[in-house]
Amino acid sequence: MTVSSSNLRPSRRSSTGSIFLRRLIGILLLVALGWFVWVYQRISQVAGEDQAQPADAIAVFGAAEYSGHPSPVLHARLDHAVELYRKQIAPLVITLGGGGDKDSGHTEGGVGRDYLLANGIPFGNIIAETRSTDTEQQVHRLAAIARENNLKSIIVVSDGTHLFRVRELCQAVGLHVYTSPRPMLGHISNYELAMRYFHEMLSYTAWQMKLDPAWLHSWLEGKSEL
Repeated sequence: MTVSSSNLRPSRRSSTGSIFLRRLIGILLLVALGWFVWVYQRISQVAGEDQAQPADAIAVFGAAEYSGHPSPVLHARLDHAVELYRKQIAPLVITLGGGGDKDSGHTEGGVGRDYLLANGIPFGNIIAETRSTDTEQQVHRLAAIARENNLKSIIVVSDGTHLFRVRELCQAVGLHVYTSPRPMLGHISNYELAMRYFHEMLSYTAWQMKLDPAWLHSWLEGKSEL
């Protein structure tokens, strides 16, 4: 029995389309892989640098607080800011971060201010921002504070893996910043460190793509205490 050439055409078209689709998916996966490798390298580079130098202010990015007391992560960030202040690198310290319903009226910025006061920094040398709820909002509030106080340069203090995204967000709103990571707390497992990188890589990618669904925003800005 002879099969007409017309009966073979759909199969050929289907095969060609399938090959094209596989190639397209392969290219997209390679592009995605290249992007995430680049982001990982930038995060790692910034995390390993301490750019602290004379500036107009030190800004401490918020982390969780517990009933008016800084969490271990916030504690370490604040201690690093106190150390920089005592070295007379900057005359002003800005604490950032609001609070939620579960915080019983406490805010990250307010808790940070109280901790700085207890460590000898005068009240007039502290600005507490207490309304922001995530990193992006903290950056926008920091930009407003910088404009109000004519601050030209700021040292930003946070976790090392957080600072690349912080720096990029700050530069996007016109802030001139130097990054200074807080010291590590004890031993961090490879899994915990990988999760930090994953969190920041996904957060930065979502920001670049202007993705802001409520569930993603909430998950990415979870108050991790790793």
